Amino acid sequence: MTRPRSHPRATVAVLAVGVSAFGLLQSMIIPVLSQIQADLHTDQATVTWVLTAYLLSAAVATPLIGRVGDAVGKQRMLAVTLALLAIGSAGAALAPDIGWMIAARVVAGLGGGAVPLSFGIIRDEVPRERSGAAVGLLASLMSGAFGVGIVIAGPIVEGLGFDWLFWLPAIFTGLAAIGVICLVPASPVRMAGRISVLPAVLLSGWLVALLLALNEGNPQGWASPMVLGLFAAAALLLLAWVAAERSAAVPLIDLELMRSRGVWTANVVAFGAGFGTFASLGFLPQLLQTPVASGYGFGATISESGLIILPSSAVSFVMGFLAPRLVHRLTARWVVAAGLLASTVAFVGVALSHDDRWHISAWMALQGLGIGLVVSSLAGVVLASVPAQQTGVASGMNANIRLIGGSLGSAMMAGIITARTGAGGYPLEAGYRNGFLVLAVAMALAAGVALLIPRVPGHPEDRVADEPDVDVARV
Repeated sequence: MTRPRSHPRATVAVLAVGVSAFGLLQSMIIPVLSQIQADLHTDQATVTWVLTAYLLSAAVATPLIGRVGDAVGKQRMLAVTLALLAIGSAGAALAPDIGWMIAARVVAGLGGGAVPLSFGIIRDEVPRERSGAAVGLLASLMSGAFGVGIVIAGPIVEGLGFDWLFWLPAIFTGLAAIGVICLVPASPVRMAGRISVLPAVLLSGWLVALLLALNEGNPQGWASPMVLGLFAAAALLLLAWVAAERSAAVPLIDLELMRSRGVWTANVVAFGAGFGTFASLGFLPQLLQTPVASGYGFGATISESGLIILPSSAVSFVMGFLAPRLVHRLTARWVVAAGLLASTVAFVGVALSHDDRWHISAWMALQGLGIGLVVSSLAGVVLASVPAQQTGVASGMNANIRLIGGSLGSAMMAGIITARTGAGGYPLEAGYRNGFLVLAVAMALAAGVALLIPRVPGHPEDRVADEPDVDVARV
């Protein structure tokens, strides 16, 4: 007996919980790695794998699970990924040692597949006149959750202990998995054909090698044999993956589709957005928590530094509601370009004017406005550029490219900031200034690419979009 189809509001609400939990788990760990290091009696190099293992697992899982969902059903795979996210989070909360926690974080990272699956379900289940707002909402939740995770980590640890950084997501994603089973209809759109194993293995291989190289570049040295070997392995596996995809009867990822203007421009912009967002939110807390004795720091606590950058997440979330209306009136290319230029100005502001806490809050509010416009609009560009049966894998690759950009941006930022130290062993203020100026340049370049986004993604003609206006309140 077929289960009745649920109301789109219920579907979107369930998807929102899962996507938000995944976003929170990406960032909540960043401010408290030092405490986890002390509590689990490990060293700094090892504890960073609590974050790295999660990101590597998510990088592999995001496109692969998106493709599996296209084939066997997005609703079914979403329930599985949310369950894995809940199990991995609970395992991390119960971890008696660092090895257990890293393994649990690998399991939790498989929840990265929830992002492309959720976008695909919206395209399948939410009426066209409301889907733009729903996609924008989920995208802004994903973006905002990353910043919120940094903000709330301090209060949670101080009030409940670091294990609740994992218990809370475990509870909510477990409930979301049940909600998917009970409320989200089975996928009506599926991609025919068996999934090719070799391309999947090669895709996983070059992603892991590339991200490991980016992660280990600063601590090991960019010219070290290990890092150079990882880059070489990533390049060789990438070439082998392309060859395998071209010869496969049913490609894992349609490379011709990836070459379409709507998809490649969205992917380049996603790389730039990740480059700036991950690096800025990852290193601003360090700037704020640097002691006053350094001559430029504020000596803020974990909680205080989170509150200072909270405007970024708050404004980003609000823009998720406004972006679809702006896209309807101005087209995605102008909205995305404007968002990237706003982020450019914000990073220049942080680099050159950070004498008071409110300066940083104001600049990060502008950054949140910009990245909210970008992320909320890009998801719609990708979905409109691909066939319905390939939304999962296309959205997954876009999310993954943003993650790769974030890894490269973070590695670059770490290299610039730690290149020179002053009295007390603290990085020089010039390191932060130069790092944020580099982020500004990256955002400006991405804005130029955004102007190449088609006015109607997926349509051969470059005409004015005819997508109807969106009533967010009705989603």
